[in-house]
Order: sequence, then structure tokens, then C-alpha cells
Amino acid sequence: MPSLLDAKIANGGAIVTKVEDLLNWSRLSSLWPMSFGLACCAIEMMATNASNYDLERFGIFPRSSPRQSDLMIVAGTVTFKMAERVKRLYDQMSEPRYVLSMGSCANCGGPYWEHGYHVVKGVDRVIPVDVYVPGCPPRPEALIGGLMKIQELIREERLGLTRQEALQRIAARSAPAEDVIIAAHPFNANVKPMQITKPETEEATA
Repeated sequence: MPSLLDAKIANGGAIVTKVEDLLNWSRLSSLWPMSFGLACCAIEMMATNASNYDLERFGIFPRSSPRQSDLMIVAGTVTFKMAERVKRLYDQMSEPRYVLSMGSCANCGGPYWEHGYHVVKGVDRVIPVDVYVPGCPPRPEALIGGLMKIQELIREERLGLTRQEALQRIAARSAPAEDVIIAAHPFNANVKPMQITKPETEEATA
């Protein structure tokens, strides 16, 4: 049976589209995330890449080098020692690049929020985040939902449209009950991007 695309070509002889739409379709259909697991959320990320969920059907294929990746999935606890490496790897990725924060620890510090002096209270204080996937840890289905939101963001991008404006458009269309959170801003609006240094506390200086 011929595919729908073949049927359209057979009936009309040509497909008319915008160059932007073609480029966006090709990019969202071949996302290459960097394998970057930091803690227990990485187990769920690896399970998502296994045969039961088959991310390759979405064109998603993990890479081991930031220079070959266009998506960073921060899965797990970001400590102050690791934050410098996260920023360095992010800087090595070429544009356009995207960040998905997976799990409570990467989103806001998780169970270490109040007393964990060694944990960054959200990776968005180090690098800009496009999509947050809550959970401790999130199930593979939630991660797939976040990846589909990244694809939706890529589909929305246009020349002259900033990333923030594209995120705001998607956030406006998202249902309130969705498990995936879209960032409508490049950094957390309540905090300033932090300097990657260990905080001066009694525990740190003891």
C-alpha cells in the first residue's frame, strides 16, 4: 500500500510547502540527544531508549558527543561540581540547541532543595531550559511527552520569532493537566543565572 506522501505526489505531482517548514520537519524528525545521565533519572532515560519504547521511531538517536547533538537531556541531580561540566558541554553544542530537564532534582533540586548545600536548585540556573518533565523519577512515557514538546517547539520556530515567543505560543496551547511543563522563558523568571561556585556555608567550609 503506498504511503500518504506517495499518494499526494501521485495525485498532484508536487508538494508545495515553505522552506522553513521543510527544515523544521527535517530537524524535529532527527533529534540527536546527548547521553547525559546524572542520577537515578538516567535509568528511566535508558529505559526509554530501549526496545519497549523505541525512540528511533521518532527519529531520536542518542549521541555520545555534544558536537553531534542538538538536545541535552539533564536527567538527575546537578551538583555544584557537575554544574561546570553541564555548562561546558552545553557551550560545545552547536545552534540550534535545546534542553530538557528531567526529574525533580534537575528541575528544582528535588529532595535536596532545602538542606542540600551541594546541589544546584534547578539546572535552569546554569543553562536555559526549554521543557521540564516533573517526577521522581518520571516514567518513560513522561519523557516521551517532553521530547514531543521539543518537536512541537521546533515545528513552531520561524525566522524573526524568538525562542521565548515560540515557547509562549506552545504554553498557551498546552492543557493545564499536562504532565510536561513548557518554559515560557529562557531562564527561571524567579532567579538570576548563577555563577558556578560552591556556596559558602558552614557545611562547605567545615
